Amino acid sequence: MATVIALDRVFKFDDAGVPYLHLYVGFTVAVYLFHTYLDVRQLRALRRPSPPEALAGLFSPELYAKTRAYNLDKWSFSFAHSLYSTVETLALILAGVLPYVWVFSGNLLRTAAAHAGPGLWPAWLSTASGVEIAQTVLFVFLLFLGNLVIELPWGLYSTFVIEQRHGFNKQTLGLYVSDLVKQVLLAAVLLPPIVAGITYILQVAGPMLPLYLWGFIFALSLFFMTIYPVLIAPLFNKYEPLPEGSLRSKIEALAGSLRFPLRKLYRVDGSRRSAHSNAYMYGFFNNKRIVLYDTLIQQCSEEQVVAVLAHELGHWKLFHTPQLFIVNQVVLVSQFCLYTLVRNSTALPAAFGFGSGEAVGASGLAPAFISLILFQFIVSPLDEVIHYASNVVSRRFEFQADAFAVHTGHGTELRSALLKMEEENKGAMHVDPWYSSYHYSHPPLVDRLKAIDSAVKKAT
Repeated sequence: MATVIALDRVFKFDDAGVPYLHLYVGFTVAVYLFHTYLDVRQLRALRRPSPPEALAGLFSPELYAKTRAYNLDKWSFSFAHSLYSTVETLALILAGVLPYVWVFSGNLLRTAAAHAGPGLWPAWLSTASGVEIAQTVLFVFLLFLGNLVIELPWGLYSTFVIEQRHGFNKQTLGLYVSDLVKQVLLAAVLLPPIVAGITYILQVAGPMLPLYLWGFIFALSLFFMTIYPVLIAPLFNKYEPLPEGSLRSKIEALAGSLRFPLRKLYRVDGSRRSAHSNAYMYGFFNNKRIVLYDTLIQQCSEEQVVAVLAHELGHWKLFHTPQLFIVNQVVLVSQFCLYTLVRNSTALPAAFGFGSGEAVGASGLAPAFISLILFQFIVSPLDEVIHYASNVVSRRFEFQADAFAVHTGHGTELRSALLKMEEENKGAMHVDPWYSSYHYSHPPLVDRLKAIDSAVKKAT
């Protein structure tokens, strides 16, 4: 097994002459240009003066004008943000910011150790392994804070200008700042053990490294799926049981007819932040829970809400979530196997500024976690392919879930619910086929309505 997993022992990979930095920059620019081409195609679609023929009689000219204006504003924001992010990323990489922050983290750690009183500095931090783990944790946290600061103006503009202009933003500046503070505090609590755990595995694992890394990430994902709805989500929103009444009775009847093990049914105050609506379910095995946004309940009739949940339960009944989860785990293990090819590379870290001095350890190799980050840079072409394939599968699953809702007798209500949600959320009615096939995880509304109509005809 070890010889199968450790690809570096199977394939003798000499990467001394590989121009990693040039390849990364070239691919980043190529991806940006490709995305820009798709964006321009989408802009042409968004500028069309009237709705698609299939929706022409369903939306008033006034509503279409508002929807068109909202989506054009979002397009302009996304276009500017994409350009900025690409330039910023390349500038930071080419300027050697990553090795600088790494060295700065080490200096900060040494300063803290020098000022710590007797007995206050843990003994394990005096070892080479302990120092690297602590420095890595500090390095990642500083990058997190830096990214938070850099993205802050964009987040503020999106929330308090674009969303506010089109009537979606419901949160105050105080609530926005409070959310940011909570995010930083959560990162301060959760990042250290996660980063330390991954770094330790990278330091000590042998040929079974991919399995150890996968096992850790797998356990971590299960942990977060367990604690997020119970401990983290309530920090940002108020969750309360859906009151007794006809809506609750209809949902419980639907769940019972499908033998869905519904244990909790919540309503969340999504309107506290946004007028956008949503619904989701979560939980393991026979402990499932459904969460409805109060905006969904306000915008749709009870029959429409039940139809939306029939669609969501279709994902459960058709095993979509387990299928995606398994595929994601296979992809994760495969990437960790590929990582072993460059695990001990000196050419890769040197290309990004981790070739000498304080940016490398006593062994002459780049810090363990740094090598994993740089590996993610160079496999970004594979990530683009995975992203596209994931969206293809997701759209197929959405059609299947819609067909399931039709099969349960909720086709007409689901159709009206999708139209109502499109109206309330001002979704893009015109979508370029190339743009949607690459970016959308859900089919465009016109395609979904056509498929639902066809399924309803077959069922009658």
